[in-house]
Amino acid sequence: MPMPAARPSSRLLALVTGAGSGVGRATTLRLLRGGWSVAASGRRPETLRETAALVPVAQRARLHLLPCDLADPAAISRLAARAGRIAGRLDALVNAAGHNIPRRSLEVLSPEDYRAVMAANIDGVLALVQAVLPAMRGAGQGTIVNVGSEAGRQASAKSGAAYVISKFGLTGLTQTINAEERDRGIRACCVFPGDIDTPLLAKRPAAPPPEARARMLRAEDIAECIWFALSLPARANVEEILVRPSRPWTG
Repeated sequence: MPMPAARPSSRLLALVTGAGSGVGRATTLRLLRGGWSVAASGRRPETLRETAALVPVAQRARLHLLPCDLADPAAISRLAARAGRIAGRLDALVNAAGHNIPRRSLEVLSPEDYRAVMAANIDGVLALVQAVLPAMRGAGQGTIVNVGSEAGRQASAKSGAAYVISKFGLTGLTQTINAEERDRGIRACCVFPGDIDTPLLAKRPAAPPPEARARMLRAEDIAECIWFALSLPARANVEEILVRPSRPWTG
């Protein structure tokens, strides 16, 4: 059951990355449905428009599309500034963008692929966190939710070296935000999902069969975890959420 938010939900603004698909899209739709305004960011404008097409007409005035390539530091600074101007502040940041590559094992991982994964999964996240923190400090409040992976708690061969390293880094970043910023009223949560049926599965060396996908989590499940973390009263912080399929595929 959703718990009362710290402020009236109609006034809350969240910046959501990866909003063009998967968990980012599901989170955008969930927050809009809950009364938030959302600055929806993604690398490709066309997928953001696809997300917008799913939004009911009555909610569209609270959706703001802000394309951004998280591999570009200058673009990240502009994104944070544009999001902050929407409502004069930023109540939440949800880092839902993620990347992986098919050639992911230590045996075949290239330096170029490694750098691409790290740029998307941790370097860009760190830069965006640093970009939004000044405004949150000034407001004396803010919530940052990072979408990690169970691979950020325990390495797995299926995830690949670069992805595991990046998600362990995201775990550490979340803990650092709480350690350094909690006295300023800023809190952070890391969500650790197990297998999710999202477009990122297409990057696996071998696509999971339909029967495996049927047992996976859905993006909407993770969006509900994010909603919970954001909806807690300001006096409370859930720092980690581990969520796995209740009946994992073992075939």
